[in-house]
Amino acid sequence: MIEIFQMGGPLFMSLISIAQIVMFLGIVLDLSAKKGRHLIKEAGLLALALGVLGQLIGLFEAFKAIEAMGGVSAAMLAGGLKVSSVTTIYGLIGYIISKVYLLARKA
Repeated sequence: MIEIFQMGGPLFMSLISIAQIVMFLGIVLDLSAKKGRHLIKEAGLLALALGVLGQLIGLFEAFKAIEAMGGVSAAMLAGGLKVSSVTTIYGLIGYIISKVYLLARKA
């Protein structure tokens, strides 16, 4: 798990983790109805947005390096795409958890 965290980049993975911790605190503390739901929803959405932003910045840097090198192998490109997806997947997990919790609370 630590290897995946480091692969995703410590800055964005830490920011996403903070957003997810805030979301989980809102869930565990079961905050007042409207305010708590809003906090959980926004923290989950922030985790997703940070994940996408982390991926886009990673892809931008990778494409810049490929351009400077003049080309790369397909295996190296696939590896870079895999690494860039880590932040998006991590942020998406937080978003899905927040949505599932909020949908379950409505029912």
